Amino acid sequence: MTPPQLVVHRDKELMAQAAAARLITKVVDAQAARGHASVVLTGGRNGNGLLAGLAAAPARDAVDWARLDLWWGDERFLPEGDPERNITQAREALLDAVPLDPARVHAMPASDGPYGKDVDEAAAAYAAELAAAAGPEDHGSVPSFDVLMLGVGPDTHVASLFPELPAVRETERTVVGVHGAPKPPPVRVSLTLPAIRAAREVWLLAAGEDKAEAAAIALSGAGEIQAPAAGAYGRSRTLWLLDAAAASQLPRALYPPASA
Repeated sequence: MTPPQLVVHRDKELMAQAAAARLITKVVDAQAARGHASVVLTGGRNGNGLLAGLAAAPARDAVDWARLDLWWGDERFLPEGDPERNITQAREALLDAVPLDPARVHAMPASDGPYGKDVDEAAAAYAAELAAAAGPEDHGSVPSFDVLMLGVGPDTHVASLFPELPAVRETERTVVGVHGAPKPPPVRVSLTLPAIRAAREVWLLAAGEDKAEAAAIALSGAGEIQAPAAGAYGRSRTLWLLDAAAASQLPRALYPPASA
């Protein structure tokens, strides 16, 4: 487990802009080193804020968008094009504005797709797609994502892994169907903690006073079953990107010596 690093920004707008710039650098470096890059996107206000920051960033054209694989950490199991789906929001915020290779945009299945209303079959299909993309160097059934981003919920949930529910306890499967999520809609598809931990870097995004308690709990030694964000970490780096409001309840020992 990699110990978390914290960066605290003045406000959520600056956090989104700085995170976008950080992501551009990471993707460009990965493409220079290996010819391609792989990123897992997150939805929600902070994930979409980052994508909007990326769309507005002058340096976005430094990315070779055709050599970037995009995956999702979770998705609402709703019909294709539903405004509540993460993929729909991501397209509006960024994806439709950049020259991505459609074959490298790996959306999670919709409820009106080939698996119908069977969310468990849809999850299994996404797990198979991840496994097919994994190479021998990945040593597992998911690719070694360069960056995997997660929003942190007020209840400490990440992706669609909610405290105490079965999905956060999963240790074998990489993708699961979620039933009865406490946040609507109740049916979702989500990566599991084993899949999340395959990433080289995991970035957790939290902005706003409503995220302050969750950040403090997750960063203060809580267990992952009670606080799923505490179980989200990368193989080489775990980075918490916060605004001042979300960091307001952190113990002083955790607060970084400088903010950006």
